Amino acid sequence: MSPQLWGLLAKYLIGEDGVNATWDAGGTRLEVTLSTSLGSGPITLVSSPFSSPPSLLALIYHRMKSFSVALALIAPVHAGLRFGCSSLTIQRIDPVVEPGHNPSAHVHHIVGGNAFNATMTGDVGARATCTTCEMAEDFSNYWTAHPTNGSYHRVPVKNNAALAAGTTGGMTIYYTQQQYITAFPPGFRMTVGSPTTSTLDQARKHIGLRYNCLQTLLNRGPEMVDFPTKPCPAGIFAVHHFPACWDGKNLDSPDHQSHMYNTIQYDGFTNAPPCPASHPVRMPQLTYETVWDTTKFNSMWPSGAPNPFVWSFQGSSGYGTHADYMFGWKGDSLQRAMNKSECFYDGCGSIKKQTMNIANQCTVKDMVGEQTDGWLTALPGMQM
Repeated sequence: MSPQLWGLLAKYLIGEDGVNATWDAGGTRLEVTLSTSLGSGPITLVSSPFSSPPSLLALIYHRMKSFSVALALIAPVHAGLRFGCSSLTIQRIDPVVEPGHNPSAHVHHIVGGNAFNATMTGDVGARATCTTCEMAEDFSNYWTAHPTNGSYHRVPVKNNAALAAGTTGGMTIYYTQQQYITAFPPGFRMTVGSPTTSTLDQARKHIGLRYNCLQTLLNRGPEMVDFPTKPCPAGIFAVHHFPACWDGKNLDSPDHQSHMYNTIQYDGFTNAPPCPASHPVRMPQLTYETVWDTTKFNSMWPSGAPNPFVWSFQGSSGYGTHADYMFGWKGDSLQRAMNKSECFYDGCGSIKKQTMNIANQCTVKDMVGEQTDGWLTALPGMQM
């Protein structure tokens, strides 16, 4: 990646949670100073012309676990997008797992294009007319289950750090690549995780699905595979990393996962092993980040009491976190973005963007007609 792009990264880091990042005049040496928040006084890390700035930033990330800009922490990343999508709708519809069913089994939080409905086939991007995402050519839909507090009040979503002004709740979406990739084709869909995951051992196998108990919006704390066991000062951060190797044939599979293969080993943004012969096509690394604002319920969480939060599918451990994806980029726009080394964060030459006040005008109708907010006596779809 060019010095100019790493200079852009430095701009994002300046002043973020006690971090100062500067380039030398020649753009070949990145110096990052960490504040005393690490407990040992200021620390300065320097990348020489012979070392990789991404490697340096990965070190910082593992020391501090405090940046939402994780895209920049992988070495090497040749192109990538990071952008926000405001919330589109919250209702019991799932066109991937339960196509045609209205309602579906549990409530989902959905962002993206307005073609979203109970039945979605073919080229979604060709049917949508607007999107809640900053990338104006992205009419995909992204969704996850939705958590509630223990007495079934829906937990609100709040903005992640370093998103476009006006982003309302929603998700942070990443598309990254470390080598030449093939963009998802029209009609493609997949899921990651499962609401039936019920044990710690099962959850640990989903390496790309993790939580963080936010100390501040930029200080995440350690990753965990289940819900935090104590109140989080700034909310609960959930991340979903999808597999990035495709069989090259099927747009979907009966379990919505077998047509993909996961090469994530440790860090969710790193796909080091090559794709296997059974799934030879490397696709973009897709990631969702969501910040659940659990802070309004912290005073209702007695000291020493179990975690009160429950996913909309009735999961209280957090093990069953999962996410769905329906590809809907217009034409070859995603392929162009992944081909361009200057694509970084939300800036990418010919890829069109929109202001979030325009994105926030995009809506879909309530297709189920049930109450999902306020103090409920039971989870929607789970009434006895």
